Amino acid sequence: MIETYAYARAGLLGNPSDGFYGKTIALIVRNFRARVLLYPSARLEIKPSKADMPVFESLDDLYATTRWRGYYGGIRIIQALIVRFIDYCRERGVALENRNFTIEYESTIPLRLGLGGSSSIITAALRALCRYYGVEIPLPVQANLVLETETKELNVPAGPQDRVIQVYEGLVYMDFARELMESRGYGEYERLDPGLLPQLYLAYRTSLSEGTEVFHNNIRQRWNAGDPEVIEAMKTWASYAEQGRNALLARDYETLGRLIDANFDLRRKLYRISRENLEMIETARRHGATATFTGSGGAIVGTYRDEQMYRDLERSFRAIGVGIVKPRVTP
Repeated sequence: MIETYAYARAGLLGNPSDGFYGKTIALIVRNFRARVLLYPSARLEIKPSKADMPVFESLDDLYATTRWRGYYGGIRIIQALIVRFIDYCRERGVALENRNFTIEYESTIPLRLGLGGSSSIITAALRALCRYYGVEIPLPVQANLVLETETKELNVPAGPQDRVIQVYEGLVYMDFARELMESRGYGEYERLDPGLLPQLYLAYRTSLSEGTEVFHNNIRQRWNAGDPEVIEAMKTWASYAEQGRNALLARDYETLGRLIDANFDLRRKLYRISRENLEMIETARRHGATATFTGSGGAIVGTYRDEQMYRDLERSFRAIGVGIVKPRVTP
């Protein structure tokens, strides 16, 4: 029996420039996780979880489950990963032993909220496959395989940030410079000490589940068309990540907080932000906390000053149906 895990993630700075040769800082969020079990069996089977079952206790159960999980379960993404894994091994002449297995999964990560829910399932499943077949894959290549599972197999637009942080874990500064990405296929990934982080909160609103393909659809078109506003914004986001790295190393949390707020403010100029998403940001800032999206909307991350401020955030978020946690970055 092989048991593997992968965790939710939060983009802190630079997001969404990762898919546009930018730079980002992201952290793992161990409060939510995907778990995969893999064990030998006579036939190869991907077992469905509750998210894959079209059976519900009631209308309320169907509604709540759909809002939490989205409209797709994990079977399709695990199947897509296995195809990518086989392709990777064949391309490199790695012979896979002819033995079947059963793989099953469960996840506590709210899907389609910019927390890396789908990629965490893929990451955990890839770890299980590597252990089962004794295949060693370098970490940056693992991140690429997870990304290609979604982009090449499932045609879901996505950037590399989520997959890098979920493979590396902890706190990571990422440079996706064009020359690196085009010459070797991956960027420069620097692990930072999570102890450098200030006090962080993460808030999420499951009713906003919509998926990254909804959020990003127009920006890619504008980038490809050479839209100067989009190109300049990606450069600015990348600079926020670079400045944020320096601020973390210097423990300059005032500067870090300004950058976190600026990261969202720039996004607001470029993207259409829903009222519910904006309400979360404004609620946090009204109490003096900083705030930006963890990903594509539905969840936010930021810094807070002290425990009194955190309690105030808890109370105000609860009043508008938003959950809040203190991200656990280390085991």
